[in-house]
Amino acid sequence: MRIPSALFLLLLAAAAKPAQAAPPVNAVFDGVKRVVAIGDIHGDYEKLTAVLRLCQITDAKDRWIAGATHLVQTGDVLDRGKDSKKAMDLLMQLEGQAERAGGRVHALIGNHEYMTMSGDLRYVSDGELAAFGDGPRGTPLSQLPLGDFPHYRAAFAPTGPYGRWISGHNAIVRINGTLFMHGGISPRYLHRDIEQLNDYIRAELRGERDQKSGVGSDSEGPLWFRGLAEPVAPPGLGAYLTTLFSAQNARRIVIGHTIQERGITLREGDRLALIDVGMSRMTLGAPPSCLLIESLPGGDRVTVIRP
Repeated sequence: MRIPSALFLLLLAAAAKPAQAAPPVNAVFDGVKRVVAIGDIHGDYEKLTAVLRLCQITDAKDRWIAGATHLVQTGDVLDRGKDSKKAMDLLMQLEGQAERAGGRVHALIGNHEYMTMSGDLRYVSDGELAAFGDGPRGTPLSQLPLGDFPHYRAAFAPTGPYGRWISGHNAIVRINGTLFMHGGISPRYLHRDIEQLNDYIRAELRGERDQKSGVGSDSEGPLWFRGLAEPVAPPGLGAYLTTLFSAQNARRIVIGHTIQERGITLREGDRLALIDVGMSRMTLGAPPSCLLIESLPGGDRVTVIRP
């Protein structure tokens, strides 16, 4: 069959067109009146729905009721518990509902999202595997599991539905001058641009940059660093935060990752908020709680919301 010359030229142009780069993901937001931040979920869907209702994000039917609020979940939806798939599905659903209402859901990349997409399944539970038609794991959590788990791995591959969802998100956002991330910013990354860090982590998850030596696997990187969340505030914390905020044009940092046994912890006034309270029943089973930051004419009002 002879292809008309005009169509041939179009086909040739399409074939020669370079692959489209992943679209940029905005990481800086200003003018937000109400921000709600929640910490690690670790597969506990019931605790996720409980904290969302407690903090007036959703109604009794798990529908968005928060208007223009920005919801930040600071990573580690995955691993340990059995219902991470249900938790991700709910966050996906809320993303669309929030945007239609003028709000936003920021499901940040945590170290366990990074581990899963990197093929490290030491903490995936039998329930999580079963939700994708795989398993059981055959070993205790924290040990390397037995088996290949092809359905689970396919779902979290860069082209899989959950892998695409995770790798389309940020690891760090700044909202009204407050930084949100999973682990924290170490001296190594003090002056690094957060949008560049996000780009690097997403590229690592997509297999476009080396994971083993990448930002996302670095123990000093924003997914893993625990230096700001020690049980006793480290010496010089106030001075370090001042330097950090000057470098990042920020005034506060909110992190998860390190469980706070006494609940959400505020340090240096409210310049540092530690919000992983171990809500999942596979960790401490602590009561749900969230951090509310409201932008008021006189400045931010920061409130810890508990039952």
